[in-house]
Amino acid sequence: MEQKIKQDLSIGPNLRRLREDHGFSQEKLCAELQRNSYDIGRSTYQKYENGKLNIPVRLLRKLKKLYNCTYEDLLD
Repeated sequence: MEQKIKQDLSIGPNLRRLREDHGFSQEKLCAELQRNSYDIGRSTYQKYENGKLNIPVRLLRKLKKLYNCTYEDLLD
């Protein structure tokens, strides 16, 4: 069973800000994640940004590596 973090109100805006700061559309980010062995579609990722789904820890790890950021950048 995949571990998930309880959704916090700040996670979605942080995900959006980091994605935009790195010049990714949601579609391009998902394509990059798929190239890095994380199967995700744009509509699912959109739900993470909108706070409609809890984000899996595995995805947070992939985003941390992709953006070369800290967990605080993702969560605070």
